[in-house]
Amino acid sequence: MISPSQEVTIDVLVEHKPGVLYTVSNLFRRRAFNITSVAIGTSEKDQVARMTLTMRGNESEALQLVKHLENLVDVIKAEVVDSSRAVLRELALVKMAPKPEDRLQILSFVDVYRAKIVHLSDDSIIVEASGDSDKINAFIELSRKFGLKEVARTGITALSREQKSAESHGSEVGW
Repeated sequence: MISPSQEVTIDVLVEHKPGVLYTVSNLFRRRAFNITSVAIGTSEKDQVARMTLTMRGNESEALQLVKHLENLVDVIKAEVVDSSRAVLRELALVKMAPKPEDRLQILSFVDVYRAKIVHLSDDSIIVEASGDSDKINAFIELSRKFGLKEVARTGITALSREQKSAESHGSEVGW
C-alpha cells in the first residue's frame, strides 16, 4: 500500500503527437498534484509514446488520477506501477570541477557506482550514472565533495517485469 508521503509512479501510453504532454500535465495541475519526475519517449510502436510520471500521494489518489488519465482522448492506457514488480531506473549526468589531486579518488567512486566518465577535460569531468533514485541521490551527494557544478536527470523510467499475455502475440501496445 502507498503511504501519503510515498512517491507513486504512473506509466501512461499515449498517442505520439503534439500537445499530449500539455494535456496530461494540465490534468495533474487541475487535480492539484505536482509531477516530481517525467520521462517520455517513443514506445515499441512508432505512433505511441510511453510517459512515466512520478508524484507524491496515496494509493486512492493515484488510482483516481489514473481513471481521469484514461478518460483523456490521447491516452491509450494508464497504470500505477507496482515497484516490486517492475524495473525503475533513472539516468543522471553529473559535472564536477575537481582539484587535480582528487581525480584518482573520483575514478574509484565512479567505479563503485558502476557509472562512467563521458567527458574529461583539464577543468571538468562529466559522469553518467544510472540506477534507482536512491543510488542517483547518493552519487550526487558524494559528488559534492569533488566540486559538483551541474546535474541533469532524466526522471524515472519503468517497465513491468511481467510478460504480455500469450494471446496478444505482440499486437497490443503496453500491458
